[in-house]
Amino acid sequence: MLPMDQLRARLREHDDPGHLERPADFDRDTSRRCFARLLSALEERFGPSCSSGLGQDSSFYGVIDVPAGATGVDRPMGVAMSNFGTYFVTAFMRVDEGSPGGEACPPEEFVTWLDGVCTAMGCTFIPTGLLREPYEGPSVLAAAGDLELAAVLVAAGLAEAEDDDEELGKSDWHDRYFDYM
Repeated sequence: MLPMDQLRARLREHDDPGHLERPADFDRDTSRRCFARLLSALEERFGPSCSSGLGQDSSFYGVIDVPAGATGVDRPMGVAMSNFGTYFVTAFMRVDEGSPGGEACPPEEFVTWLDGVCTAMGCTFIPTGLLREPYEGPSVLAAAGDLELAAVLVAAGLAEAEDDDEELGKSDWHDRYFDYM
């Protein structure tokens, strides 16, 4: 895996506020082929029970779901490919709301395997922990609208400020490259 500072530099390099959903030079055919190769690699490893879906109005191309029974860790897993970075790929565990955040990272052995698959495909694997870091790029993301809306509602007397309001308006790198726009 590339060093974290190089991965951060790649995230910043591809962050274009004028193109939130996909880069200006986005190529659908290349993206479709890359996603198909990623799906094929996951099906080879986990079997035909993997399912996939494409993103719409999003900065990610698609997500591949691996059911809990196939992962070997009794939790379903997801692998997502971004429209950016030719291409950024990440993996995550599907967890219940009550699960601590640290449990959302896939097993290290799988991360190593997926990083190798990504490298062979010319993609860049971005670990879950890095995507949780605060987003400080130039793009205005949806979370900024949450902050503005909350301020308007509080000012109009239609809502009260809450203790957890400090989380409003904050985004992370996942929001930039693997979320709906």
